[in-house]
Amino acid sequence: MRRRIRLILTWAALSGFAIAFIYPFVWLLSASFKPRSEVFDHRIIPETFTFENYIKVWNEAPLALWMANTLFVTVLAAVAVTITSAMVAWGFAYFRFPGRNALFGVVLATMMLPGVVTMVPVFLIWNSLGMVGTLTPLWAQNLFGSAFYIFLLRQFFLGLPREPFEAAKIDGANNWKIFTRIALPLCKPAVVVTLLFEFQAAWTDLMRPLIYLRDSSTFTVPRGLKALLDQFGFGGEWHWEIVMTASVITTVPMIILFFLGQKHFVRGIATTGSKG
Repeated sequence: MRRRIRLILTWAALSGFAIAFIYPFVWLLSASFKPRSEVFDHRIIPETFTFENYIKVWNEAPLALWMANTLFVTVLAAVAVTITSAMVAWGFAYFRFPGRNALFGVVLATMMLPGVVTMVPVFLIWNSLGMVGTLTPLWAQNLFGSAFYIFLLRQFFLGLPREPFEAAKIDGANNWKIFTRIALPLCKPAVVVTLLFEFQAAWTDLMRPLIYLRDSSTFTVPRGLKALLDQFGFGGEWHWEIVMTASVITTVPMIILFFLGQKHFVRGIATTGSKG
């Protein structure tokens, strides 16, 4: 009886948390199908159901261009940080050299440095290179890796047995082949997690687009939503239905990606576990 009660309470708590997390998106989705006068009536099912907002938003803003810019930046940022972080993590996990742990500690220490501390110097560097106003600063910084992802991937690499790598070296494989053909496939779960985390971070990043982008033709989705909010929200026109609809359109791809990523993540864990 007590076990059943605990099970019921557990499911009730989990259901409550699920509703709390899902409700804001459900409300946003509902508001996108409402006319202007009913956006804030707090009805989950719209009293007046309309698709006009989805037609109007494409005429009011270049959403397709913004999403293309965001996809370009996001893919480059996610791929760049995954590859470079994996390479650095593999170096810290596989190779033995003097000062390895101390150097890794320095890498981890950079996570304690707030981003606002380096914001101005980094901007001055990109400005001196003539890159301000382009999409390059939004993804090129990831070519130098990320301390968090280096730590995450290093932990996975350390959990791998060294025997397959030593056997491959005896067979004539160089370090690059060992890394790309053995280590990376075995660490597929960590690689997928890194890609997903960085994809989400780059897709929703607003700070850097606000700093570096000037022309609306180079706007990413978050920067474009900020422009829409300024124009139709706080700009005096109060067309919140346009802002809500644009938010839904730009949120749905991330939801789809995470559903797909979760599937591959679970499959990667099962595959790695069966090989261990």
